Order: sequence, then structure tokens, then C-alpha cells
Amino acid sequence: MIQKKLQEDQYAALKKKDVATVSVLRYVLSQIKNREIEKKASLTDEEVIITLRKHVKELNESIESFKAGGRADLVAEYEKQLSIITPYLPEEISDEELSEEIQKLIQQHKDMYEKNPKALIGICVKELKSKAEPSRIIKLLNTLPS
Repeated sequence: MIQKKLQEDQYAALKKKDVATVSVLRYVLSQIKNREIEKKASLTDEEVIITLRKHVKELNESIESFKAGGRADLVAEYEKQLSIITPYLPEEISDEELSEEIQKLIQQHKDMYEKNPKALIGICVKELKSKAEPSRIIKLLNTLPS
């Protein structure tokens, strides 16, 4: 569904001759296509969201680097790319909802959590990465009492 929307918007941008939007959407769609080739199957909406979040993370890291380097021109360019991609991403869940989801996963994997609480990090990130940034998930997990 999201992938189809991306393709439709790319086609609309082509008609409008919006070069920046076409360029960003082409890149994102190529990343999605590469993931499909690796997987040898079509991606689900959740997997498309994960791909988009990964690209948003890369853009944010680049923006921070360019700000530190004093490259305002590149900061503006990457922020424009970010503004093109973010409407396709769903809102991240709140910290309270994320904490509830983590507690559910802890209950499901209680034996493993009692033996090694850090082992749950991988499971939580895998299950929840489409709903929230992995860094937020890890941060919340680290605040839980061991």
C-alpha cells in the first residue's frame, strides 16, 4: 500500500516536473526494490516502513554532520529530502505505549528475561522497529530494572 502510494506520487511528480521529489522517491523506491531482491519476495507495508525509517535515520545523521561542518547548503538539501519522505511514515507510538509493548514481550519471554535481561533487546527491536526507532526501544529497555 505504501509502496504503491510512493509509485503514484513519483508519477505525479514526474508530470509536475518536480525534480527533487522525483529524485528522492526514485531513490527510496530503488532501496525498496533492492530489499525485495534480497528477500526474493514483495515487501509488506511494515518492511517498507522499516526501509523508510532507515533512510530517514541516514538523512538525520547526514544533517547533523553537515551542521557540524558548517555546510548550510547541504543541510537545507537533506532537510528537503527529509520533508519529502516523512509524510509516508506513520507516527511513532508514545513512550507509554512502547513501554506497554515491551512489558508484553517481557511476559512472553519471561524465562529468558530472568536469565539474561539484555537478551530481550534483540527481540524487542525486531518486533517493535516498525512502531518506534530502535534507539528509543533500547533506551526504554535500559531504564527497566534488571
